[in-house]
Amino acid sequence: MRRLLPLLIAIPLVLSACGGKKPTLTPEQQKLKASQRPYTVMGKRYEPLLTHEGFTQEGMASWYGPDFHGKKTSSGEVYDMHAMTAAHKTLPLGVFVKVRNRENGSEVVVRVNDRGPFVKNRVIDLSYTAAKKLGVDVKGTAPVRIVALGYRQKDKEGEEFFKEPETYDSGNYAVQVGSFKDAINAQKLAADMRNLFGHAEIQQAVVNSEKFSRVLVGKYSSLREAEEAEKKFAEHGYPGSFAVSLD
Repeated sequence: MRRLLPLLIAIPLVLSACGGKKPTLTPEQQKLKASQRPYTVMGKRYEPLLTHEGFTQEGMASWYGPDFHGKKTSSGEVYDMHAMTAAHKTLPLGVFVKVRNRENGSEVVVRVNDRGPFVKNRVIDLSYTAAKKLGVDVKGTAPVRIVALGYRQKDKEGEEFFKEPETYDSGNYAVQVGSFKDAINAQKLAADMRNLFGHAEIQQAVVNSEKFSRVLVGKYSSLREAEEAEKKFAEHGYPGSFAVSLD
């Protein structure tokens, strides 16, 4: 399903291109990150949520694919139609959500890294792969239920779960820059990352009975710091990068 508007690289920068108007910000809003500030598209004002806690939503999902593959998203990442991501108008960027197709019962977990869809009666724009897994790719749209999960974290056994950080100002974070079925490829990338950035490690994960080696780079003491690093990795050839908690 093609989107009617280009991807948003950064909301304040793209408004003029979309024919929008930059809203007047209060002093409190000016302290927020760009992705958290109110923005206007096609004459409608949107106010991003500062937390995902308790968020659920029902409506129509669509998807976007080849026309936007390789272009930047609102988070600064390069859009990868084969990754498990999505666009939402107000949810915090970086949060994971569960999307359930109400027609067939299929479910996927995707990470919100873009803004949109700015089409009437659409609540979420899925990547091509996410749409295919939900059975939305052929028809183009489907009624869905969205439940915000939180930010990806791992327990002591390496099992993933989702949780709202107690604070953005403290914690233990890294940036995942790659995930490989071939452990040798993961080791090569980790070695390169250590030479460039000083620290990289490999964590093992099992997804759908398949074992993956994930390359995590850097040590960051806050989620905001990790998210800033995430954008830099994406700009330098690792578009699928995203911040993860190591706690």
